[in-house]
Amino acid sequence: MALLDRDGVLNVDTGYPHEPEKLILIGGAAAAVRRLNETGRLVVVVTNQSGIGLGYYDEAAMDRFHAAINTAFAPEGGHIDAFYFAPYHANAVIERFRDPDHPDRKPNPGMIIRALSDFQVDPRNALLIGDRDTDIIAAERAGVRGYLFPGGDLDAFVASVLSTEDGKN
Repeated sequence: MALLDRDGVLNVDTGYPHEPEKLILIGGAAAAVRRLNETGRLVVVVTNQSGIGLGYYDEAAMDRFHAAINTAFAPEGGHIDAFYFAPYHANAVIERFRDPDHPDRKPNPGMIIRALSDFQVDPRNALLIGDRDTDIIAAERAGVRGYLFPGGDLDAFVASVLSTEDGKN
């Protein structure tokens, strides 16, 4: 299983991105996802989406954005198998999402653990690519290898990660 953060890894983080018409993919993102699909790995997004809790957009808008991501990947033959999100934030205006330390909000590993359980994947057979330390901490807490994406071409980065992963087998 390949777990990917969303904003800053798959798409440019423009500040609470949620409008499909404003989706900007990270260079090499579609090819990277196709590459991961071709290895037989499930590709799953795990993303903090505090913009929902803060009232900037709703879950339906986020779902449309996720659909747009998959639509953008399709011409290159890539797809995301599942999206997990955490709408929680300490200052959420929506009461049920007001939680500064919810188990799903990274750096907590809840979304990762749930994805592993839902798809019955051993954490030793998973990797996570994120662009923030909180992503890597969440991966470590879930027993998953984490790789910090420094920006640039995601496909080149994924190729190097897969080379490292193949060396572990």
